[in-house]
Amino acid sequence: MGYTMQTNALLCISCKACEVHCKVKNSVPKALKLGVHLQLGPTLQGEKVSLQNLYMPCLQCKEAPCLSACPTTAMRRRQDGIVFIEKTQCTGCKACLVACPWNVPQFDSDAGVMRKCDLCRDRLDAGKLPACVTGCTMGALSLDKADD
Repeated sequence: MGYTMQTNALLCISCKACEVHCKVKNSVPKALKLGVHLQLGPTLQGEKVSLQNLYMPCLQCKEAPCLSACPTTAMRRRQDGIVFIEKTQCTGCKACLVACPWNVPQFDSDAGVMRKCDLCRDRLDAGKLPACVTGCTMGALSLDKADD
């Protein structure tokens, strides 16, 4: 089992409420983003200008290279597939960042540890959706359970 984040690009208006709600809920320092709203384009398709929108949190990779790269086992996976950082074990060595092909883990210089999206696991445990999903102005984000 695992989770997948979906962006309905037809509904997204690039307001970045997803980023804001993530930062507020997780007390993320100004320089960091645990999830990033990407806007691709503009591109010209015939006579129309097109923009593509995508919210990019951690992909919770099935075979996450960040897990094996972590020398302290601070990077962990729950039974439901969520990859998270046990902050008390993290030394801030950045090995997970180097290993991640998506550059998802971020170094929190204030705390001296790595941070990453964990799909708001505390909210999921309480039966709620991640902050980015509930904060999406247009309802363009969804979190789905995915079978292996």
